[in-house]
Amino acid sequence: GETLTFRRESISLAVMRDLKRGNLQRREALDLHGMTSTAAQAALRDFIGHARSNGFRCVRVVHGKGLRSGNRGAVLKTKVNHWLRQWPEVLAFCSAQPAEGGTGAVYVLLKTR
Repeated sequence: GETLTFRRESISLAVMRDLKRGNLQRREALDLHGMTSTAAQAALRDFIGHARSNGFRCVRVVHGKGLRSGNRGAVLKTKVNHWLRQWPEVLAFCSAQPAEGGTGAVYVLLKTR
C-alpha cells in the first residue's frame, strides 16, 4: 500500500527520521478497523485529545489497508490522512514499521501542552 508521510515545517528532518524508524516511544494506540467514517473521525478526535491531555508525544493509529473495501479502496486510510493534516495539534505522521502495521497504520507526533 501507499506510504503516508506528513510534517509541518517546524519539525526537523532528524525528528521525522526517528518517527519513521519507530524510534519515538508510543504510549497508546487506536484501532479504527470496522468503523464507519463518522465513527472513526470521532474516535480519532477523542483519542488525539486524550493523548494530548495525558502528555503523550507520539501515538499509533491503525486505519487498515482497505483490503476488504473492494473498489472503494482504503477509505479510512485516505480519511485519516486528510483529518490528521487538518488538525493543528498534529505535528507529523508517517506509516508505521511493518511489525506495527506498516502501511495500515501511522505514527502520529503531537504537540505537547
